[in-house]
Amino acid sequence: MNPDTPCPCGSGRPLAACCGPYLAGAALPPDAEALMRSRYSAYVLGDEAYLLTTWHPDTRPPSLDLDQGPATKWLGLAVKRHEDDGDGRATVEFVARYKIGGRAHRLHETSRFLREGGRWLYLGGNSA
Repeated sequence: MNPDTPCPCGSGRPLAACCGPYLAGAALPPDAEALMRSRYSAYVLGDEAYLLTTWHPDTRPPSLDLDQGPATKWLGLAVKRHEDDGDGRATVEFVARYKIGGRAHRLHETSRFLREGGRWLYLGGNSA
């Protein structure tokens, strides 16, 4: 990866200094927001393996089939809120913008995360 490539998560930092180490398995996201941002980056980059690895086994689908159907062009991420209850549970509210077949869409979700064995995992989310 080019060290100057901007991170897709919208942090303004280079991918190599932001989500890149998480996607490469060289580091663990320190909090639920960092995990959510890295998962968005994984969607942008088509990294299904990372998405499944960071999904809690109780709610994880068998596959995502990211390469099936019309291509998704991810346009941007805005994190609205991050709350950590201090007991290994957290929520992150975000809006992700994307296009499919030239039509614009937005996903407004409040995602739930759980920390197990020192790792944050995605549990699921509610769309607004």
